[in-house]
Amino acid sequence: MLHDEGGEGAPILLLHGLMGSARTWDTQLEWLRAFGRLYTFDAAGHGRPAPAELTTEAFVADLAAATAAVGAPMTVIGHSMGGLHGWVFAAQYPERVRALVVEDMAPDFRGRTASDWAAMVGAWPQPFPDAEAVLNYFGPVAGRYFLNSFTAGPDGYRLHGAVGTFRDISEEWGTRDFWAHWQAVRAPVLLIEGEYTITPPDQMREMARRHPDARHVVVPGAGHLVHDDRPDAYRAEVSEFLRRFE
Repeated sequence: MLHDEGGEGAPILLLHGLMGSARTWDTQLEWLRAFGRLYTFDAAGHGRPAPAELTTEAFVADLAAATAAVGAPMTVIGHSMGGLHGWVFAAQYPERVRALVVEDMAPDFRGRTASDWAAMVGAWPQPFPDAEAVLNYFGPVAGRYFLNSFTAGPDGYRLHGAVGTFRDISEEWGTRDFWAHWQAVRAPVLLIEGEYTITPPDQMREMARRHPDARHVVVPGAGHLVHDDRPDAYRAEVSEFLRRFE
């Protein structure tokens, strides 16, 4: 579940979003190695068993156990769900996080439901026979994301987890908020938001306002997958932030 991706120096942990995988970060690894020792992580329920309870705390406990041997305080870089898990981890284990990057995730999705989205995912024409079929169905950006996440088998590409699991992870976000966890974070933070974000309006800006050492950046032209939509802009912002800790 924890993958050593090489590099030298202080550890950097990369956390993927919902329905992603450790391979989500493949196109970012080469330049990130200049800043430290990289680790990627496959969240529970994504190619391996899910926790007994599908709560954010259960996923973070799994993450904490898996990374316990890393030792030195980590810079945690998370996309979407990985951003949420990153800041809850930083709140619960402040001695283990020296800096944090959160990409396109907010603390309060209350009142939203994932039922229609889950029905759409359940209707995907799986298995996709080959990589070209995945790219044609989802487009070049989301298609690459899913190619790096799906399980490839003799008959093609399939989801690497249960639709019900993915739905219930998302449904939890619609029943509670994570402001208290956010306000417990003391590590320096970079908040990256896509212009065409999925987050509720102005929440990431408010996250920056409530934190003593946070910078909020909106990346023009980017959707939810900022690091894939606008990779040069993402690299520039993250590199500038990481240079603070060299």
